[in-house]
Amino acid sequence: MAKATPKKSKNAFLPIVLVVLAVGGAGIWYAMQNKPKPIDLAPGTPLPAAEGHLRGDPNAAVTIIEFADFECPGCGQFAALQGPDVKARIIDAGLANFRFYDFPLTSIHQNTMAAHLAASCAGDQGKFWEMHDLLFAGQMDWNTQATTNPRKVFDSYAGQLALDLAAYNSCFDTQKHVPQIRANAAAGVERGVSSTPTLVIGSRVYPGGLTFDQIKAVVDSLRAAAPAAPAATAAPAAPAAK
Repeated sequence: MAKATPKKSKNAFLPIVLVVLAVGGAGIWYAMQNKPKPIDLAPGTPLPAAEGHLRGDPNAAVTIIEFADFECPGCGQFAALQGPDVKARIIDAGLANFRFYDFPLTSIHQNTMAAHLAASCAGDQGKFWEMHDLLFAGQMDWNTQATTNPRKVFDSYAGQLALDLAAYNSCFDTQKHVPQIRANAAAGVERGVSSTPTLVIGSRVYPGGLTFDQIKAVVDSLRAAAPAAPAATAAPAAPAAK
């Protein structure tokens, strides 16, 4: 008589799942909490003014600044989870604008500087945000664990975006935007940024980022506290005809 096959417990795979989550979580925690310097700045090297990459109305009453590393898992998670709502419900709605500041943590992410360069070169052709989205969505294809030659992946993204490849390659090969990337990172160091993602909204710095609801609440609070715009002065009436 055949013996009945014992049923597997519903929790049989729980230890494996917990191990996977622990390993993945540890990597994200390390990337967000480790505090290396973002880029080695040669003493006395002149840098351009930091400016970041703007999305939205430059005259918006509130600015959301993100200091981010394209190879940081936490930054990729922020871009995927909070990014679409921030764009649609805050930026496109005219409540605030958004500036992305480069903060590549090159001491732990070997491929990140090349990613920041690829995004900036795409920005020369008006495609920074499109490259930004592709880099974060494809992070597992080009990060340090995936390849020692991320350029091939970035070139494929440039093709997808229909960039002028000659101009893009010239920009990348000459490292045209490295000084600007360093300047943006230096602006983060001046603000005390030491991990990514870090948001700066108003005078507050938020290491680790915020949820969409938290961002919206901060923006609403700053807008409510902003002084009202002066009322338009009515033009004097024209003198009556004699």
